[in-house]
Amino acid sequence: MLSHLSSASLPLKPSTVTATAFLRLSSRNLRFSYSSCPIFSPFFRSRPSLCSKLSRSFHFRPGVSSESAFSPSRSMEASPSADAAPTVESLADGLRNQRLGSENRVLLRLEDLNWDHSFVHELPGDPRTDPIPRQVLHACYTKISPSAEVENPQLVAWSESVAELLDLDPKEFERPDFPLIFSGASLLVGGLPYAQCYGGHQFGMWAGQLGDGRAITLGELLNSKSERWELQLKGAGRTPYSRFADGLAVLRSSIREFLCSEAMHSLGIPTTRALCLVTTGKYVTRDMFYDGNPKEEPGAIVCRVAQSFLRFGSYQIHAARGKEDLGIVRALADYTIRHHFPHIENMTRSEGLSFSTGEQDESIVDLTSNKYAAWSVEVAERTASLVASWQGVGFTHGVLNTDNMSVLGLTIDYGPFGFLDAFDPSYTPNTTDLPGRRYCFANQPDIGLWNIAQFTSTLVSAELINDKEANYAMERYGTKFMDEYQAIMTRKLGLPKYNKQLISKLLNNMAVDKVDYTNFFRLLSNIKADPTIPQDELLTPLKAVLLDIGKERKESWISWVQSYIQELAASGISDEERKASMNSVNPKYVLRNYLCQSAIDAAEQGDFGVVRRILKIMERPYDEQPGMEKYARLPPAWAYRPGVCMLSCSS
Repeated sequence: MLSHLSSASLPLKPSTVTATAFLRLSSRNLRFSYSSCPIFSPFFRSRPSLCSKLSRSFHFRPGVSSESAFSPSRSMEASPSADAAPTVESLADGLRNQRLGSENRVLLRLEDLNWDHSFVHELPGDPRTDPIPRQVLHACYTKISPSAEVENPQLVAWSESVAELLDLDPKEFERPDFPLIFSGASLLVGGLPYAQCYGGHQFGMWAGQLGDGRAITLGELLNSKSERWELQLKGAGRTPYSRFADGLAVLRSSIREFLCSEAMHSLGIPTTRALCLVTTGKYVTRDMFYDGNPKEEPGAIVCRVAQSFLRFGSYQIHAARGKEDLGIVRALADYTIRHHFPHIENMTRSEGLSFSTGEQDESIVDLTSNKYAAWSVEVAERTASLVASWQGVGFTHGVLNTDNMSVLGLTIDYGPFGFLDAFDPSYTPNTTDLPGRRYCFANQPDIGLWNIAQFTSTLVSAELINDKEANYAMERYGTKFMDEYQAIMTRKLGLPKYNKQLISKLLNNMAVDKVDYTNFFRLLSNIKADPTIPQDELLTPLKAVLLDIGKERKESWISWVQSYIQELAASGISDEERKASMNSVNPKYVLRNYLCQSAIDAAEQGDFGVVRRILKIMERPYDEQPGMEKYARLPPAWAYRPGVCMLSCSS
């Protein structure tokens, strides 16, 4: 047990509406301990009986509205068996169909995009259109146009794969007016810009109205597959939700958001995307460390793309405003289900999705009789899957407030995020979070549950679901997280089945010796399933990550590797097959903070080449990419200075 890490855990308090349901799941003291279960939140570790019960329950896996956005990530997919191996003919047919599809697809100019502004047309809006900061009541949005000042804006980087989602011709990036359009200086033909109203809990406290303070949606469009995509400019100027801020963004934070949006997608993790990044040609004043020393930084705007930017807080704000606005919660839920969860709208009782809650009165939750209950369960499961995938790649979001939680289960709002370098469960990349480390790596599963409690509380307030249905959604979060996380860790180690003791010991060793998370799992695939390997050669494949360990620690690692080899030998899987499988889920390249900083430093000097190069590398994180090895190295000494390894929310 790592007792010095126990302070990283925290007691989480639910809202009053779902307090009973939450406390039934969280009745024991939450303490962090590796000796009992690896990286699982204290909620799961302290309830073995509940875990056992949940692991036997039915998995609610309804269809999803978009294959491209919500298909299982490659890190979550089971390794294909030999029986399911694709044939040469099937591969050829797939390539042929892909080629024909590409040839038949019509590429569009910006003027020809197929706009469909459902959010504005179907939901109540603010009668005012000015950016004066105010409480926007009884409305889901305010129509507002971009207003950031620009002077000779320049295109820094772009994503051709996002352009493909929109049916946008990549030649459009070459247009002289492209930077003007995506800095907001020129109107996008057919667009209908607005800023969304939402609230949220920030660091566990209700913060009231928040909203899009510097993000302005240009509009929604439908592509040739009838997929809905929302385009949003972040840093485009003031809105009624800007409060005392200027509504702008700097190049530093915009590069981080652009690169990480695309890097996460390539890792197979659900995320908002980024079409392009432009400079504004103007400077923005920022106090990066909140230490009273502001400085001018280059301004920039990133165009974010998602099927929707709806958050938990989008519903919370209206429930918090009392009975008069509860109808908006229902209208917004109906809108969301209609456009983003249509399979739930079409469920019938014949599907038989009824479940016992496990309570003494043997209450039944019938998901087919209440679409809102079915929706809350799917939101909970998508959130659980998302958090499990973060834990698998060592990603720490840094600001998991409820206004930063997507109802579609997407990673959203890239602020002071960070990927683990040296494995430290208490790691937080956010300087604002340092006192309590509420949002540290190990606490993310707990925070996901806490946020789901706030979301279901909102639905209970609006009388869309009852307490039992809210409780069931939270139980499903627990089941889904454990299923996904255990499956991910099993694949990362190339094991035939989950081995709790082996994985617990490994993570304990990694935490004690501060082993690099990404590089360790990548190198682990080099270990051979040969029990006859001499003891003094067992650690040779891992020598690049087991640095400066003493005799006692070396013995601990040798013991673990011996146990690991025994498991591998018993599986009967060849070393070559296992290595290929492990390398398909253990990335070689992740967007470490020092890589972001190197791109930022170059871009601030007018060199955008580093941003574009890192983007290309992060598009293939699981490939070896010969010649690019330096981008997989451990952080250099300068990477540990403030502003690189730790960041604030100032951007």
